[in-house]
Amino acid sequence: MGDLVKLEIDKEKRVATVRLDRPPMNAISAALVADLGAVITEVAANDDVRSVVLWGGPDIFAAGADIKEFPELDHDSALELSTRLNRTFLAFENLPQITVAAVNGYALGGGCELAMTAEFRIVGDDAVFGQPEILLGLIPGAGGTQRLSRLVGITKAKELNYSGRMVKAPEALEIGLASAVHPAEDVYDAAVELAAGYAAGPAALQMAKAAMMRGLHLPLDAAVKVEAEEFAKCFATDDCAIGVESFIEHGPGKATFTGR
Repeated sequence: MGDLVKLEIDKEKRVATVRLDRPPMNAISAALVADLGAVITEVAANDDVRSVVLWGGPDIFAAGADIKEFPELDHDSALELSTRLNRTFLAFENLPQITVAAVNGYALGGGCELAMTAEFRIVGDDAVFGQPEILLGLIPGAGGTQRLSRLVGITKAKELNYSGRMVKAPEALEIGLASAVHPAEDVYDAAVELAAGYAAGPAALQMAKAAMMRGLHLPLDAAVKVEAEEFAKCFATDDCAIGVESFIEHGPGKATFTGR
């Protein structure tokens, strides 16, 4: 594992922080993507981690891809780059843990694409999102034409991708790109608090995520079969027994779960 992505685990809260650490702009280079992939693999295998916070630090999330690497690209190498980015970003999106992006400052281009792989985006009042690739004569290559459409709708996504304009925090919240806006200095703590709440939840959260992610692009009849499979898996967990017994004895919302 390299030095461009840091991993810290709060064992008590069962929350991992994945921090991009490539000053000054957290530009997403080939080396950073390799480090991120290694950290994702480590987190995915850690059953003691129940939630993950993705953070770029207090000043900036990530200002985009490292454009200095672009002049040498041709068709084949550009395709390889996009494939590698998407493979890594999909790995984060499909982590079994609940994921939260804590966004301070710029999340542009590849940074915006990476933030969108998280299930929730807790952003600072200083946050700025955007897919400015069109201003370089390019289009997004790490999911920006796809995830943005799914989050904000096709018409708004077209407008943002076609214009390359930047979206500040209030608009990001309004269109569904941000989950919540906080003062910049409170963003990381708010993200950890949200993640810790999910980390304290039942093992069934993993089944809920799997059912929703697996069923997202399926026809309804196939998607409800996926839900049935994940529903059945819940009954093999300790938390299901704990939750059912607690409900019968004390009513809803009183159970203390183990995550197993």
